[in-house]
Amino acid sequence: MVYKFVSRATADMIMLEADAQKILKIIGKDASPAGIITAAQIPAAIGALQAAVAAEDERSKQPAEPVDKNAEDEDGDNVKATVGLKQRAVPFIVMLQRSEAEGADVVWGH
Repeated sequence: MVYKFVSRATADMIMLEADAQKILKIIGKDASPAGIITAAQIPAAIGALQAAVAAEDERSKQPAEPVDKNAEDEDGDNVKATVGLKQRAVPFIVMLQRSEAEGADVVWGH
């Protein structure tokens, strides 16, 4: 399943359910089938995502530990994923920044 994020300030963005749920969790939103990030909530959402990306970058600088190929992280995702949060979050951060500049809400649904 996919989530579609829409703002009148920018193009629509479509994400796979697991990625969208992870991002929504980071910004403190319930990953319900539909929702809204109001213009007033956008600065906090941007800050939360930037902090999460920075934390991931910092963890990636640590020496690698042996990986159990069958292990899952705290979100139930397979730990050997090759696409990091940064690659998913940065386009969403840009969407939020454009929406913030226009004073536009971001809504989602699936």
